Amino acid sequence: MRMKTSAVRLAAGILAAVAAHAADSVGKIDERLSAANIVLGEMMRADDKGVPQELLNRAHCVIVIPGVKKAGFIVGAKFGKGFAVCHNPGGKGWSAPLAMRVEGGSFGFQIGASETDAILIIQNESGIRKLLQDKFTLGADASVAGGPVGRDLSAETDAQLRAEILSYSRSRGLFAGLALSGATLRPDAEDNAVLYGAVSPQQILSGEVKPTPGAAPLENRLNKYANRKSN
Repeated sequence: MRMKTSAVRLAAGILAAVAAHAADSVGKIDERLSAANIVLGEMMRADDKGVPQELLNRAHCVIVIPGVKKAGFIVGAKFGKGFAVCHNPGGKGWSAPLAMRVEGGSFGFQIGASETDAILIIQNESGIRKLLQDKFTLGADASVAGGPVGRDLSAETDAQLRAEILSYSRSRGLFAGLALSGATLRPDAEDNAVLYGAVSPQQILSGEVKPTPGAAPLENRLNKYANRKSN
């Protein structure tokens, strides 16, 4: 009986692992795009504690990860899915969203919460190169700092200015600029294939790939808050 119970648990664990790595449907991905749009809007409207608009104006890329969840299958792990969108050179607007996965890492005061929303702002070309890798770790492969909050950048420090990536997170109504140290990010190959077919992350973020209709609200939100001018 004990062996049978162990076998059932093992089978359930295998099924959970397979489900966690399977590609989502277009409908489910569109729901996540909608959630990312809502998270971005709420974090930008957080009164005097929101993401400074000037920071978003000059951002090279923005990553929005709604609802990072604590994973029960692997002890101590965290898992979430979101999207990276980059500003195309020459004032050509924003790229199609690149589906991303985030795994592991520390979320500061959010440890112990059931879900955490996160926004990462990539500040330079070096950060974009890290984004196009198969996988990179925040704080190890790419420098990351908690982003300043408020309507201007007067609180920005030298460390924040030098960081490749600035990070923000929100949990249970609490919002702050906190470094997501140790979290790994990588393009979600399965979901990107569902959305765009056989294309590379570089093609998606460079503007070669047309956004899906489900991405329109997020793109409109970015255009509203990020009036970035080309150099």
